[in-house]
Amino acid sequence: MSGINGIETIIYGVEDVPLCTRYFTDFGLPLVSADGKAALFELEEGSSVVIRPLADAVTEGQRLVGYGVQKVIWGVPDQKHHDRIVARLRAVTEVSIDGEGTAHFLDCDGIPAGIRVYPKRTVFGAPDPVNSLGSIHRLNQLRKWKLKASPKTIQHVVYQVPDPQASWQWYHDVLQFRLSDIQRGFGIFARAPGTKDHHSIYWLKSDLPFPGLDGKIRFNHANFGVEDIDEVMVGANVMERRGWQKSTWGLGRHRIASAIFLYLPCPAGGEAEYGCDSDMLDDSWVPRSWDAAFGTMTFMHNLQPWIFDEAPWDVGYVDGVTPARKDHKGHR
Repeated sequence: MSGINGIETIIYGVEDVPLCTRYFTDFGLPLVSADGKAALFELEEGSSVVIRPLADAVTEGQRLVGYGVQKVIWGVPDQKHHDRIVARLRAVTEVSIDGEGTAHFLDCDGIPAGIRVYPKRTVFGAPDPVNSLGSIHRLNQLRKWKLKASPKTIQHVVYQVPDPQASWQWYHDVLQFRLSDIQRGFGIFARAPGTKDHHSIYWLKSDLPFPGLDGKIRFNHANFGVEDIDEVMVGANVMERRGWQKSTWGLGRHRIASAIFLYLPCPAGGEAEYGCDSDMLDDSWVPRSWDAAFGTMTFMHNLQPWIFDEAPWDVGYVDGVTPARKDHKGHR
């Protein structure tokens, strides 16, 4: 694999730096430094979370509004990939290079982003074996007793945008992102070419009739990867004990990506998600087109009114994009 290998850094612009520092410390991110004016967390894979006052995090000309992640720095494995991507970017947008070699630009939605050489570290989980009816994989052995969540990866970010199709097309044409799945009427999931995570970014249609969507370009949430469902729920319990607001949806599993989820309201903006057990993809994957409600969940602890009734089983391959027929070589 080559090209962008994942999220190297996310930079939050917030109202209250000490409060948000405490939140992400309780959430389980490893704190490197904090002085009340800014904070830095570094995860095991080498990715970083930066907390700054909003005024210090915004970029001139951005169309992104509100608190939350003001910039995503995407990683690449080496300088050759960095220079190649910068050349493509300069054909469509203004690019500046800082003293550390990071390229900064605005994407097609006016969302700040960057490209940086990122020697990403491989993270290995060690989940407990799972027993099932008639299938014994854990005999005379207790499961691990986790004390807290310890996210080790940044798996994806989500932004609310007016035209997810246009956003996806730009990231495909310029940054070579791969199409993962389409949630019809809601948004588009895409994967950075150098990672196997189901998606690295999701563009959610910004004018849907849900709280927090007002037609403007806003940050929605970031997903942090943990080992298993036990770690998700231990993390949720710790956050509740520390006085943070509980999840609206509660624990659930998406059909799209098959991932376990738990979204928590976040004072830094949007939500912070614990995620695990997601599908992994490569370039042989055939993207699906999903009914929005059907793709949202296999189960959800706190059923929401818009998804209370059972959704129609409506999912199929995306025609004309990647192989939907044996004689079609597909799109790369």
